[in-house]
Amino acid sequence: RIIKTVVKTFKYFFGLRFETKGLENFKVEGPAIIVSNHQSMLDMMGLMEVLPDDCVQVGKKELLYAGTVGLIMYLGGVIFINRKSTNSAKMVMAEVAKTMAADNVKVWVYPEGTRNCTGDLLPFKKGAFHLAIQAQVPVIPVVYSSFISFYNPKKSLFTSGKIKVEVLPPIETKGLTPDDVSDLTDRCYHTMRETLFKLSDLP
Repeated sequence: RIIKTVVKTFKYFFGLRFETKGLENFKVEGPAIIVSNHQSMLDMMGLMEVLPDDCVQVGKKELLYAGTVGLIMYLGGVIFINRKSTNSAKMVMAEVAKTMAADNVKVWVYPEGTRNCTGDLLPFKKGAFHLAIQAQVPVIPVVYSSFISFYNPKKSLFTSGKIKVEVLPPIETKGLTPDDVSDLTDRCYHTMRETLFKLSDLP
């Protein structure tokens, strides 16, 4: 909570304004998997605008060594996964499933797997959706509007701007099996992509 409060103040230095919608959709009983699009480190500020108290993030292990950002993520309880080792990632995700049930927490995952500031979504990796079905917990999609109108990572150009964040209704997984992972992934992808375009005023 301390980190959340501190990071939220950064928006004033960057000239960012946040408009949030659908926070009531986090109010589900028990654990859940939260999935969101991932555009840049600016997401960290948007994350703190909506992050539930009973939630931990999953991130790639390389971020642990990313200076101040890595320290903040470590102190914030982020679960780091070595994406280069499939066995290691599977073992960590299996432990995450146990932890969700035991500690009654929500887990935040970026299914694109990497930062993407193109104004569209990259194809989703299926790990988060395997985890949701394995644990039989709902998936809660979160969508940030596109940053492309005020942020150009290739040219390191940045101006002030407004970011819309919408929390979508939970998608239930009770009764689903591993055979349903692809359909669940596709459903979530298309719902989030449609919302991204709507929030960003893109055709």
